[in-house]
Amino acid sequence: MEVRKRKETVTELREVKAPEETMKPGKQKREEGFQMIKGGKGYTIADIEALPEGERAELIDGEMFRMDAPTLTHQDLLVKLLFEIELHIRKNKGPCRVLPAPFGVYIKKDDRNYVEPDISVICDRDRLDQKGCHGAPDWVIEIMSPSSVKMDSVRKVKLYQEAGVREYWIVDFGKETVSVYDYERGKAARGTDTYATGTCAAAPERWDEPMLYSFSERVKAGIFKDLYLEISQMDFM
Repeated sequence: MEVRKRKETVTELREVKAPEETMKPGKQKREEGFQMIKGGKGYTIADIEALPEGERAELIDGEMFRMDAPTLTHQDLLVKLLFEIELHIRKNKGPCRVLPAPFGVYIKKDDRNYVEPDISVICDRDRLDQKGCHGAPDWVIEIMSPSSVKMDSVRKVKLYQEAGVREYWIVDFGKETVSVYDYERGKAARGTDTYATGTCAAAPERWDEPMLYSFSERVKAGIFKDLYLEISQMDFM
């Protein structure tokens, strides 16, 4: 399929109305933060690279989604999580890198998928260059808001599993929960001492059924031996 020209992509981005233009005061659309750009599944990474400076979008199976700027709460939580993970890696002199958005992940090594996870942990440094990560990160964290429910809990659950992400966390500040998708270990690891800390709300049966934790519980990072995060103990603004 012929790659769209820069002008065409920019025009389509501008035609997507901002949330405040489409919703009445007091009403909140659940997915306004990820506006699907018209054009179906014909977009490629060339279209992402042709976006104007300051415009951000993600690409999933050829469909492009515009990304709005994150909130203060979102960024505050991102910084706290990033600090704890970086501290653990440095303390243990591990090989992994932890990188925050905006950071490009060419997740399937094709030209139809490109994402910018809130936090990416990559332990194979050969996947990294100045453009981003080529292939799946080992651990991905997305901080969910009402604007990203479908993107984080449906589209990306499937994408990250297919691409080979080992572990995926969805941190929901509104509900104060952490959903943990352990793609690497799957059902076999449930009920072992690997997850001795933290209470599971429902034992998952498939890769798309997560372990659910509250902010007050210590949640183990599966890709590390002894990293536990308890969000309620982090100092939020």
